[in-house]
Amino acid sequence: MQTDRIALCLAAHPDDAEFFCAGTLALLRQKGWQIHLATMTPGDCGSMQHTREQISRIRRAEAARSAAILSGQYHCLEGDDAFIMYDRPTLLKAVRLIRRVRPRLVFTLPPDDYMVDHVHTGKLALTACFCGGIPNIETEGVEPFEPIPHLYYLDPAEGKDHFGRAVKPHIIVDISEVIQQKQDMLACHESQRSWLRAHHGTDEYIETMKRLSSRRGRQIGRAYGEGFRQHLGHAFPSDNLLAAELGDRVHELTERLSDA
Repeated sequence: MQTDRIALCLAAHPDDAEFFCAGTLALLRQKGWQIHLATMTPGDCGSMQHTREQISRIRRAEAARSAAILSGQYHCLEGDDAFIMYDRPTLLKAVRLIRRVRPRLVFTLPPDDYMVDHVHTGKLALTACFCGGIPNIETEGVEPFEPIPHLYYLDPAEGKDHFGRAVKPHIIVDISEVIQQKQDMLACHESQRSWLRAHHGTDEYIETMKRLSSRRGRQIGRAYGEGFRQHLGHAFPSDNLLAAELGDRVHELTERLSDA
């Protein structure tokens, strides 16, 4: 297996990746990529019946089982649910993760999502990717890592921003053939069914994911899809590595930027 074919999803909570990019990760795994799932927190507020310590243990184990479906690894940066900060200590954790995993592809939460935990996670991932190769940012035990990875933002929840406006992805990946793996990964998070039923008023954990995936799939004439926007800011790679790796499963919805 090529050592540079490493994909990392850095999310806020266990099950974020399963809702929004597990299908794409499964397709990359088929192509020989190593898969890493990481969360800023163990989801320690995601329970109406367990203590923070109890639910943290449960959710870490669930996330590890999910990652194992893709022969992947799970990492938890041990922040506090609902209190993810964009500050020096938290950012150093994210930089250390990037340097330890050494990913070529990074997926993270979008800059316009419904909750600040998600927004801060996306910013942390962005800066960690950019700063991973800077020698003067010291992280004990791990060396600086270059080049800057390709960075893709996941869909926001329900495909809309915090003002309720629809968010248009740059690309949609056809995940129809791996929807069962995506479902199996999400099903590992058994603790969240009761939490969402109590707090969000929904008892359709798997079906909610499938509806979201089906909505993106219909946009490209397929059964299921996952939407992404690529970070194309200065110094970041501008070629679409997902398209290069996954071929005709990737449908671009916006024109690529070109030199003026």
